[in-house]
Amino acid sequence: MDGGSWIAEVLHRQGVQFLFTLCGGHISPILVGAKRRGIRVVDVRHEANAVFAADAVARLTGIPGVAAVTAGPGLTNTITAVKNAQLAQSPLVLFGGATATVLRGRGALQDIDQMALMRPHVKWAVSVRRVRDLVSTVEHAFQVAQAGVPGPVFVEVPVDLLYSAEVVKSWYGAKSKPGRSPSVQERAMSAYLDFHTWRLFAGAEGQEVRVPPVIAVPEPEHGAIRRAARALAKAERPVLLVGSQAMVSAREAAEVARAVEALGVPVYLSGMARGLLGANHALQLRHGRRNALKGADLVILAGVPADFRLEYGRHIPTKATYVAANRSLEEMQRNRRPDVAAHCDAGRFLRALARESPGGGRWERWLEELRAGDNAREAEIAHKSAPAAELVNPLDLFRQLDPLLDGDSVLVADGGDFVGTSSYTLRPRGPLTWLDPGVFGTLGVGAGFALGAKLCRPSAETWIIYGDGSVGYTLPEFDTFVRHQIPVIAVVGNDACWSQIARDQVEMLGDDVGTPLARTDYHRAAEGFGAVGIEIRSHAAIASGIAEAKAAARAGRPVLVNVHLAGTDFRKGSMSM
Repeated sequence: MDGGSWIAEVLHRQGVQFLFTLCGGHISPILVGAKRRGIRVVDVRHEANAVFAADAVARLTGIPGVAAVTAGPGLTNTITAVKNAQLAQSPLVLFGGATATVLRGRGALQDIDQMALMRPHVKWAVSVRRVRDLVSTVEHAFQVAQAGVPGPVFVEVPVDLLYSAEVVKSWYGAKSKPGRSPSVQERAMSAYLDFHTWRLFAGAEGQEVRVPPVIAVPEPEHGAIRRAARALAKAERPVLLVGSQAMVSAREAAEVARAVEALGVPVYLSGMARGLLGANHALQLRHGRRNALKGADLVILAGVPADFRLEYGRHIPTKATYVAANRSLEEMQRNRRPDVAAHCDAGRFLRALARESPGGGRWERWLEELRAGDNAREAEIAHKSAPAAELVNPLDLFRQLDPLLDGDSVLVADGGDFVGTSSYTLRPRGPLTWLDPGVFGTLGVGAGFALGAKLCRPSAETWIIYGDGSVGYTLPEFDTFVRHQIPVIAVVGNDACWSQIARDQVEMLGDDVGTPLARTDYHRAAEGFGAVGIEIRSHAAIASGIAEAKAAARAGRPVLVNVHLAGTDFRKGSMSM
């Protein structure tokens, strides 16, 4: 087998179903080998989206997503997506092609120091030097990606390790002019290349592809569970925050949900944990988190860091007992040291705490107090959702869309102001049905995330909530959706502006420079790629437009709904630092 086939064999054994890529000669044998083993090869229009798609697969399945890109600019195009995966703690394996081993540093096409470029952004970066090391290296890459704090891994594979020995020998064969004997230098070079080629392939056929080992999940130490349970037993006003890291073991999401229910603590869900308890669970609160924390005497962060979203820990009262569970010791201790620290998987922590604690139902009065604040905010949002005199109020749009979502709908968030508004109104229906970039706040995740999500859950409606700024990053991927028959529904909030920035910039600096956009016909651009385009310009057109989009997706066609928005100050002052 050639090197690409060896890699594909490992991917197959690891349970990989999808390989995301943008083709290149450096990596072609990996793609062909994967296809021959029944792995679906999905080619995109920008390498970043291959990594975003792999990231989504990892989040929804717990199996590392896989992408392969060509050397040089093919790899540099992935940096933002790789960094996003690192900060979101998503396990994925990225293969990068590289120039032939014998041509390093000699001015070969796309030859750069890729290892120096990638090391800061991944858990592990490795460059394979011999074909016989491919299997063991890739197997180890999968283990590293999943162990401890999950994250991306980079495997660089020079092109002469991927093609067959016969092909590589033909590349390196000595070429002398007919009728002329090779010179001493040519004979020496030929001998060196023969030896180099022999060394590349020596022992390659002795590789063994192993059954993947079970990756140990970091379990909570029982002492930490006992201390947390004692603190919970004393608490009169506890608040639980559950974040993305509690969902790392995707197959255990239902058990985590049952644990949260059993604890009976008022809970706020963020990131990948949105939807964990369904759309309207009695314990779940959606608004007023800062006020809830301010009044709490016990705060539990399960897979949630005390970063800018919690004002670097200042949202947690000094008088409150602070309990934290996190796979990352550094993240758990940053900004504010917990009174009870559980260095472990946050989902396993919640399950163990539910077994140890006396059970829920003790904080009804506290929950009613928080629920009253939640209901007041809902009433305020409802008041602000009145139809706009012209164009569409985004709150009105989302309040009409929410009840029309299917029970298994997956929501992909890619934008600023428009997506922020959606988070107040759209209710994910179940565990692992909300995908956002995470702490990096990356724009441009929409198409890649939706691609990975729809492939993992082909029967589920998959929605992209796009701002008109963010859609510009990945609009050409509608070509990918059409070619690969991926019927996603994209909703673009078109207010002709980078509103989240403009709103504060104009007020503070008196200038909108750099923030205006145009009311572009994004739906027509999607139609140009073969998708269905729908335009909504009024309150009256919302219901019919959504119904048309859902019908088109059911028929197997991707859809872009271009919604022209009226101005709003709903999220004024929302810029984060």
